[in-house]
Amino acid sequence: MRPENFDAHSQAARLHHDLERVLHFSGESPNVDFFVSSLTEHNPFNSTAEVADWLDQLNRTPSLEVEPVLLTGMRDWYFDPFTGDLMHGTGGFFAIRGLEIFTNVGPVQRWTQPIIDQPKIGVLGMLTKKIDGILFQLIQAKVEPGNLNGFQLAPTVQATRSNYRGLHGGKPIPYLEYFLNGKPSRILFDQHQTEQGARFYHKRNRNLIVQIPDDEEIELLPHFRWVTLGQLKRLMLRNDTVNMDARSVISTISFCPGAKAALHPIRLEELEDCLGSSPLVSKPLDELKIKLMLSACSDEPPLHSMDELLRMLSREKFQTELETTLIPLREVRSWTVSPQEIAHERGLYFSVIGVRVKAESREVPSWDQPIIKQHHAGIVGFIIKEINGVMHFLVQLKLESGNIDLLGMAPTVQCITGSYEHANLPPYVGELLKPTQTRVVFDTMQSEEGGRFYRESNRNLLVQADDSFPVDAPPRYLWLSLKQLKQFLTINNFLNVESRSLLAII
Repeated sequence: MRPENFDAHSQAARLHHDLERVLHFSGESPNVDFFVSSLTEHNPFNSTAEVADWLDQLNRTPSLEVEPVLLTGMRDWYFDPFTGDLMHGTGGFFAIRGLEIFTNVGPVQRWTQPIIDQPKIGVLGMLTKKIDGILFQLIQAKVEPGNLNGFQLAPTVQATRSNYRGLHGGKPIPYLEYFLNGKPSRILFDQHQTEQGARFYHKRNRNLIVQIPDDEEIELLPHFRWVTLGQLKRLMLRNDTVNMDARSVISTISFCPGAKAALHPIRLEELEDCLGSSPLVSKPLDELKIKLMLSACSDEPPLHSMDELLRMLSREKFQTELETTLIPLREVRSWTVSPQEIAHERGLYFSVIGVRVKAESREVPSWDQPIIKQHHAGIVGFIIKEINGVMHFLVQLKLESGNIDLLGMAPTVQCITGSYEHANLPPYVGELLKPTQTRVVFDTMQSEEGGRFYRESNRNLLVQADDSFPVDAPPRYLWLSLKQLKQFLTINNFLNVESRSLLAII
């Protein structure tokens, strides 16, 4: 319970000052603002529980109807008579084509598959503003045809190029002018990031975070709310609540000092006292949380320097072969195309089905589209371990058929277990399913992007390894600090979407 005379603005200024001192920041940095926002759930408009209740209330009143339809019965879509590709009549949006793959990595080195071809870069944008000295994010409750539960929390703007150019013929996208049309604002992050490499061919989205002036008033539309990062991170611990696009944007945020005032080490005890004494900071704070913060900010030497990691990456990419060619869908082997679906002949992996959508709250009230239906839930997880006093994440360099740059930095485990024989499961799957040398930090179900994937939710875990867990790792597995992962996020196309989704929760 906060005192009646609680002054959020002065408490935020004090916490900001104390973090600058403890973390040795030099000069003004938005990273401290993000850090303060991530630590607090103080919100004069809506408590975290009220945001959750608002979302639940929206989902109790269905505003979107989704019914299966034949692929051959979808309005505005057709199978090309020459290639067999499934395409939209305008030539826009996306297409389902075939992809032929050859690689020297893994037990299967040549195959063909259907793939989503959506070459245009979309926009995922989060609008931020300081309120009472705390940086707030403008999120929207967005309903997608593939969502398990209707509405989920999404970034301020989530739009394909076809959408924001009006190819769908619908209403304009709210707040888009802050991200595309040069409306005066401060860009805090602007980077292209990859999408699901096993489903999309070379797909990227532009991830943007834009800050508007403190005194600028904007109209708050019905499906939008201001929230802190701390509230969003709390809500991510609920199953299928914060959508994949919001998680992608949030993952790009760094809390690390951009410039250091001194080379003094960051002391765990000082950071713990600083956070523990602030009434803004959500409690409780355990030792692991503090150590993860230090892993994001500390100058203590990690297991590998950035130069060493870049050399390792260069070597692995040099040794990796990946040749991909878009081919006609009719030439894809081991898959069948019927009016009902595009499916693997053994029922593995995924299928492509058609849906008809009616939506009251979307820019277009009704449309048809193909959508990917995964047959088994996947498992996505990081193993973390303290090495030389610094918390490290075990990252795999993963090859996926649609990768834009050979290998992506993926979580320790990323797989659909139902697609493997038990004896051939990837490394570390057993440790996540039946921990023996680890303990579970969080375990939640997180939805994939509901615009392209039908009711797909994967198990997301963070597990902490004990002292007996080996530091030695198999080929293409590396230990990185959280600070190093965040540094790689400032460069295009290093961390895949699954690793970004997990990092957003931390």
